[in-house]
Amino acid sequence: MRTYSSNLDFHSETLQHPRLRRILTIGAFTIFFTSAGFLIATLPAVASVVALMSAPTDAESVALYKAPDEAAAEINKYLNNHPLSRQLRQDPDWDESRPHLRYPESHKKHSLTARTLLGPGKLPVPPLVFINEGKSLVSMSYLGTDLCGHVGIVHGGLLATLLDEGCARCGFAALPNKIGVTASLTINYKKPTPAGSFVVLKAETTRVEGRKVWVKAKIELLGETEEPGKVLVEAEGLFVEPSYAKSLPKLFKSTTRSK
Repeated sequence: MRTYSSNLDFHSETLQHPRLRRILTIGAFTIFFTSAGFLIATLPAVASVVALMSAPTDAESVALYKAPDEAAAEINKYLNNHPLSRQLRQDPDWDESRPHLRYPESHKKHSLTARTLLGPGKLPVPPLVFINEGKSLVSMSYLGTDLCGHVGIVHGGLLATLLDEGCARCGFAALPNKIGVTASLTINYKKPTPAGSFVVLKAETTRVEGRKVWVKAKIELLGETEEPGKVLVEAEGLFVEPSYAKSLPKLFKSTTRSK
């Protein structure tokens, strides 16, 4: 009986070593592949954060634009040399920018305004934007002929998109963490917006309360001078910074001058 027990113990012991090695091997492979999978999964996010941190400055974004054809070059020349552009460029309170050119490619390819809406017949030239940080914004654009609802008239949804983005870009800088979401946007269409026309969006921060900012904006026809043009559409928006804003990556770090 004692011999039988001893043989059984010996036999069990010899079986346990391969089992233990097998368990340890499987565990090691599991840890390795789980870690590798995690690293692979997070690489795009890491790359995106790095791209955001290395985004061009406002001044650099202006110099980045290269017109792809003669038509775009003429539009860009008109925007750059317009009396309103020259006036704002000379005022030290305003920063000039081409915000859509600051987007990293990983974000741009999924962006409505930085990719989908840009191009011939749509917005052939990225808007030229002037920002008085946290206070006011002026954005000058050319609206092409392929952005229509009714024939020859720019779709109201496109104007709403421009107003939403313009108001947000104006107001976000007044928020504690410079980031927010649209809580409400009220739009009043005043006159039809003709396709194939130059327009200017003017936005102004009207009120700030903690994580809330209110902004008013309008889109006008861009005339030959810096004087206000015919008002086409007006908007009022409320933008709110989420309570978890500190943990959100900003589209790109602020690069405007200290006022």
